Amino acid sequence: MDGSGFTRTGETVLHRGHVITLSIATFSGPSGEVIERDVVHHPGAVAVVPVDGDEVVLVRQYRPVLEREMLEIPAGKLDVPGEDRLEAARRELVEEAGVDAPHLIELCRFHNSIGFCDELTTIYLATELVPGEPKAVSVEEEYLSVERVSLADVEGLIDDGTITDAKTVIGLLRALNYLDR
Repeated sequence: MDGSGFTRTGETVLHRGHVITLSIATFSGPSGEVIERDVVHHPGAVAVVPVDGDEVVLVRQYRPVLEREMLEIPAGKLDVPGEDRLEAARRELVEEAGVDAPHLIELCRFHNSIGFCDELTTIYLATELVPGEPKAVSVEEEYLSVERVSLADVEGLIDDGTITDAKTVIGLLRALNYLDR
């Protein structure tokens, strides 16, 4: 779908960080009105729901922005030049959870926060898990722990607020639906 009469007329980069670029973008509205918006550019991300029988393999890691540990599905940003989404998903699965899967099934793609950010996350389902060699690539990952959770407990962990991370909630619910659980 087009911009319905909206046109980007400019963009000024305010900050280029390790992961994101923060800009002020200017748009012209359908009647010529001028609109400015904060825009965060993100390279995109992948996430994997690794299912082993009746369990899902999750990671618990410290998230500095929230100043606490979070229980999540393995995930990461698209930050390796030339690597496609599927390869990135398998890499993150091995690095964080220490498992690999011969085949991944794409469950969905979603924009994380369309009010200000262009990040697109792709979530995959992994089954037929095989051992892999974990490899921490950040300080937080050096201290993460891998936890197995019963698929029967997933909705309760979402309902009681134990799991609040968007990609994890979306991924787990899509996986349960796909697996007809």
